[in-house]
Formats: sequence, structure tokens, C-alpha cells
Amino acid sequence: MNADLVVVGSGFFGLTVARRCAEDLGLKVLVIDRRDHIGGNAYSEAEPETGIEVHRYGAHLFHTSNERVWQHVNRFTKFTPYVHRVFSTYSGGVYSMPVNLHTINQYFGKALGPDAARALVAEQAGEIDTAAADNFEDKAISLIGRPLYEAFFKGYTAKQWQTDPRNLPGATVTRLPVRYSYDNRYFNDTYEGLPVDGYTAWLERLADHENIEVRLGTDFFDASQEVSKGNVTGNVPVVYTGPVDTYFGDAEGQLSWRTLDFEQEVLPVGDFQGAPVMNYADEDVPYTRIHEFRHFHPERDYPKDKTVIMREFSRFAVAGDEPYYPVNTPEDRQKLLAYRDLASREQGVLFGGRLGTYKYLDMHMAIGAALSMVDNKLVPHFKDGAALVAGGVDA
Repeated sequence: MNADLVVVGSGFFGLTVARRCAEDLGLKVLVIDRRDHIGGNAYSEAEPETGIEVHRYGAHLFHTSNERVWQHVNRFTKFTPYVHRVFSTYSGGVYSMPVNLHTINQYFGKALGPDAARALVAEQAGEIDTAAADNFEDKAISLIGRPLYEAFFKGYTAKQWQTDPRNLPGATVTRLPVRYSYDNRYFNDTYEGLPVDGYTAWLERLADHENIEVRLGTDFFDASQEVSKGNVTGNVPVVYTGPVDTYFGDAEGQLSWRTLDFEQEVLPVGDFQGAPVMNYADEDVPYTRIHEFRHFHPERDYPKDKTVIMREFSRFAVAGDEPYYPVNTPEDRQKLLAYRDLASREQGVLFGGRLGTYKYLDMHMAIGAALSMVDNKLVPHFKDGAALVAGGVDA
């Protein structure tokens, strides 16, 4: 093995680190991934029958207000002018999300202006004191009122977490977006779009450097592999982006995650739902949303008589599942603190990315964190000889 740095995981975090180190520091970087493709959960591929680009692990939408991240990613892909908009089906009607002035007027059958709508929601939210709300349901009602909560959040949340919202902690609710205008853009970031040639092409360009080698189907914890934890750690610096509990053999217990299941189907129609994403707020509908991928790239020449949809189901992850969202219970937080302590003592290994830090990171956040890791940890180490110490599970 001829490498100055080993990166475990070929998602956006790992490949961004690899590219910066290969290009700016001249390092020989070996990237490994246990999957048979690069890109982690951002991987996309053409559906064979239709040629429609499908995001294998659920829809990925790129958006950022970070100027440095935006400049960085534009080196490897151009972006379409796509603006993400989401709709929700509830009790036989279709509403715009996030809740905005149109949603409020449609739901209540009114024609309110911004001030009147704000006053209506405030009156309904006054039912429960926010400071006294100790569960998800009460906290949500104290922020947006019972009618909007029960229509658009109660059933969806119950399906998303497989738990009665009254049994979820109030701290889970950081905010519930309500806009008192007709702005129905899902994101508020300065920049937004989808990669013109797709995510996989973008990721392949990111990895395309003479100093980067990518090995797929390589499990870091398989002792029979040349590039395994036992053979590498202590000998070559490592940036690890897999699950932090797995790295330490679940020594402090397994961290809990939500995972997603998908049902993909080719339908003999040119357009199934008229939008990229449709949420399903009714609790008796088993899936949380349906993606229709043709709408992500209306500029492409896709078939007029076929479309691809993907139903999304949420559940708790078990052994063998792909982890998506950290559950972050109080017990999980205690375990994570213990893993941070272990990580701080692991010489020559840095932990990053969504799995390595047990944080939910959007793509732009993962890229930004990777750029910071290079600046703050890897450059000082390789240029100035500073010790490569994780300092805990951080990004």
C-alpha cells in the first residue's frame, strides 16, 4: 500500500478531504468504501428502462449560503436553476410546504393578509405555553397552533419516528417553519440547484486526480483486507467517515439511527404527481413521501410515456441497515460523549462526516466541514508536523 493518507468512506466528506489533500498538499490518498460505488448516499444512477436519473438513497437537493463551499463545488460541476418546492397531501387536499400564506388561506378557507394570518396562528398557538411544553406535540402546538399541527405534522411525524409525537421530547422541535408570504421555496439559501450531469458524474470528477486511488468493496473492519483498521491505524494517518460506534466495536453501546426503505416503480404515464416530492401527512398512508425523479431535471429529454417514482418509508435502523438520521436520545448523547473521549485518545485518526460525528449534515455542511478539517488538522500536520489528534468526535 503506497499512501500518505487513508480516507474511509467515499461520500462528499471523504472525497472533499481526499481532493484537497491530493491537490493542495501533493499527498497520495487512498479512498476505500465497502459499497460497490462511490458517493455514499448521494449516489445516483440512470434507471435502465427509462434513463431517468434516480437518487438511489432518496432525493438529494443541493443548496448553500456558504460562499467558499459554492466556489469549491462549482469546480467539479455546473448546476441547473432548479428550485425545490414540496407539496403535502392531507385529507384529500394538496397543500404547499413549508406552511406559507397560501397554505394557511387554503386550509382555513380564508383570504388573510400576512398580519391577519400571523394573528390567527398566534391565537391558536396560545393554547399551550411554549415554556411549559415538554413533548413534541405540545411544543409544536405552542408554536403553530393545533389545527396546522394536526393537519401537516402530527401524522407525518408519527410515521417518520414510529412514535406517538406525545412520546417524543419537546427538544426535538427546534422550529416549525411558517411563512407569512406566498414564498413556497423549500430552502432559503443563496445558492440552489442540481448538478447538470448528475451526482455520480460530480463525485467521479471530485475523485479524478492522479494522486487519488479509490478502492470499492473494501471493508475497513475486514482483517483479511490489506487496507483494514488493524493494518492501517498507527501506520498511516486516517480520516474515518463510517459509524463512530462501529470504529470502537460498539464499546459504549450502539448509537440509534433512523433508516429509510424505498419502493421504486416505473409507471406507464408521462407524469404521475406533477411535482418532484409529495409528502403524505395522513397517518393511514404508510409512506412519508413519493419522489418523482423526472421533475428534478425538466430540461432533460426523458420519455413522455413513462416515469419513475420512489415511495419512502421511515423506521428505526437495525443491524445491516444503512443509517440516515441520528435519533439523538439522551442515552445516545451519553454514548456519544463516551465515544468522543475514546476518539480524543486515538492518535492519527480523524472522525468526520455524518456517521463519524453522529450529526445530521446536509451535503453543503459535510463539504464545509471537510474543508475545515483540511485547514485546521491536515495542513498543520502534513506541512508543519503538528500531531494529528481528533480532539473528540468532531468535523
